[in-house]
Parts: sequence; C-alpha cells; structure tokens
Amino acid sequence: MSNDTDDIHNRETVTTVDTVPREPDQQDTPLLVVRNLSTGYDETQVLWDVSLDVMRGEVVAIVGANGAGKSTLLSALSGLLTPWSGSITFAGLDITRYRAERIVRLGMSHVPQGRRLFPGLTVEENLRMGAYTRRAGSKKAIENDLDHAFTLLPRLRERRRQFAGSLSGGEQQMCAIARGLMSRPELLIIDELSLGLAPNVVDDLLAAIDDIHRREQLGFLLVEQDVQIALERAHRGYILENGHIAQSGPANDLLNSATIRAAYLGE
Repeated sequence: MSNDTDDIHNRETVTTVDTVPREPDQQDTPLLVVRNLSTGYDETQVLWDVSLDVMRGEVVAIVGANGAGKSTLLSALSGLLTPWSGSITFAGLDITRYRAERIVRLGMSHVPQGRRLFPGLTVEENLRMGAYTRRAGSKKAIENDLDHAFTLLPRLRERRRQFAGSLSGGEQQMCAIARGLMSRPELLIIDELSLGLAPNVVDDLLAAIDDIHRREQLGFLLVEQDVQIALERAHRGYILENGHIAQSGPANDLLNSATIRAAYLGE
C-alpha cells in the first residue's frame, strides 16, 4: 500500500515512553493521517480543519472539555459520520468515505463512550460479537483470540458466563476493550475510558492498557475529558477546543504547560 508523502512530511516528532522500541519503518510511516477534517450534524458544524497523526504502535491522546467535538471526531474516523471536507488515511488507504465495517476490517477498532455492550448476552458472547468482521477468520483463530483476550484481561475469564449487564462499570469497560481487541486491530480508539468510574477502577483499566500496549504494540488513540489521565499515558497529545485543534505536541510538554494546567487542571 502506498503512503501520501505530502502528509508524512507534516507529522510531528514522536517522543517515546517506557515501551518496546519500534522498528524504523514504523517510526517513519504514520498509521493514521487526518488532514483538514470538517464535519457536523445536519446544518450544525462541529469540527473545523482538524489535522492529526498516529504512528504505528504509538499512544496519542485527544483531550478537551465536554462538547469540544471529541466524540464527533471519533465518529468520523470510524465511518459513523460522513466528513464534509478533508481526508482520512489509514494504513496508506484513503478511508474518508469508507463505511464502518470496512474500516474495522482494515484494522481500526472503536471502543465507544458508554461501552454499548449487549447487556443480555454473556461476556464471552459480547467478545465473539467483536469478531464478526474477521481479519483472519477461522473458527480456531477466533477461539485463540478469545483465549488471548482473557489472558490480557484475566478478570473477564472469571466472568465469561456472566451477563454483561450485571457487570460493574469497570468490568463493562474491560469487556468493551476486549471486544475491540477481537477484531485484531492495529489501532484501538477508546472514547472516555474514565467516564463515570471510580479512580481506583480507572487505575486498573489504565494498567491493563499499559500491559496490552507493551505486549501487543498496538496504536492507541485515547480520547478523554480527563487531561491528566490521558496525557500521562501518551507519547503525544492534541488539545481540542470548540471543534479546533488548539495545541499539540509531546504529551509531557502539554501536561507541564502552565496554560493547559490552568485551563484543565485548575492550577
């Protein structure tokens, strides 16, 4: 698959955290490239000229207040909302007009805000639903991936026969993440991981994500209202304000910015 060299030369320098070093070709080739994306609902525009990159195996945070346009951006990336203008390239392909199912098949998986599990199905049945668009689709491969998901998130193995609707909020979020992993993604997008969860539960989820990233070397796009949670885990970050990218750069630089700490952390 070919890459758009005009997009590549605009990318930002990646800073690394404690993770397995990436191969040179992974460092040089963006997995996701978004350029000048604008969209909205009916007559209401929500996003204006949004541009961002995610490298292979990188953790990128998109942070902003409630109503900034974060979920709208994810809907556009995952094929649930049609862009008005701009482009989205994933794994070298222009996916701007692709439907959601085709995007999942290419390797982008979206864990939506609110989990959106099937409450009347068991944990295992919910995970199997995540394999409906298989990238490598034998029955044995699905069984292996199911076992692998339970290895990455062992609490779910204990709950595999339990109805998803009876799980705690944190366990439901784990189930949603595991369901996303069942499609064998190269990029896992998580919308508002911490929403409505107790701090200790969020810590457990973040530790699980750290472990998955270390083992699998997936790309992660973490979209969060909690600026500190997201930027502490990311290589780079983007601040989304009123549908515009207001600031971007290495996550540590953003987290230590006096302006950002005053605006989002009350300091």
